[in-house]
Amino acid sequence: MFSGASQSQACSPCLILSGEPQYKLLVSIALPGCNPRAPAECPEWPAVHPLAAPGEEFIPKDKDGEVIFDTVDLCATWEAMEKCKDLGLTKSIGVSNFSRRHLERILNKPGLKYKPVCNQVECHPYLNQSKLQEFCKSKDIILTAYGALGTDFRKEWVNKNCPVLLKDPVLNAIAAKHGRTPAQVALRFQLQRGLVALVKSFNEKRIRENFQVFNFQLTPEDMESLDGLNKNIRYFPYEFVNHTDYPFFDEN
Repeated sequence: MFSGASQSQACSPCLILSGEPQYKLLVSIALPGCNPRAPAECPEWPAVHPLAAPGEEFIPKDKDGEVIFDTVDLCATWEAMEKCKDLGLTKSIGVSNFSRRHLERILNKPGLKYKPVCNQVECHPYLNQSKLQEFCKSKDIILTAYGALGTDFRKEWVNKNCPVLLKDPVLNAIAAKHGRTPAQVALRFQLQRGLVALVKSFNEKRIRENFQVFNFQLTPEDMESLDGLNKNIRYFPYEFVNHTDYPFFDEN
């Protein structure tokens, strides 16, 4: 999967959790993403390559400080990714940060050879993406959750005005009931919803804890309570809000 993750993500230990324990090392090749000049095989943003206009600056801006955008045909980019699969350069191809509107542009493309295997989006109890999940499930597209534990507020790009997910009293009460950590409950929540959860840590203890999510079950009442925490909060804002294909203004 070409996911368009950032370089820091590409070099970081990342655990991919699906509904059943997988005792294999899963390697994901992440192109240098969040980069307006990422290669065409990198549709992290629906606008794809390049978001910004060509030039010497990494993110070119006009005299008023606004990003100068370029436009690229999303479907043409997807065809390039399909060629990568045909050439055996990748086993699967997917997208990231796509709304239903952008997914439909791919799915309805004449001559489509391969549909996206997955759609990687920010997803956690404060942003449960239920409508997008329902749509992806109907199209047999796996919804993959990044930011499944909230986020690290030390990162400069994080929205500092958001509440801390792992301190949520409902989440902590459910964790205490099961004798688990809030992080384990947050991950288990996603697995029982049928999502794939991405979680990253440099701490050995936490890495081990992240594996220990397959030997307990949340009750239907637990799941309902966690689902009720949804506030449509995004921890990861992006600066390309003025682009015509900016996805986060869509309802799903």
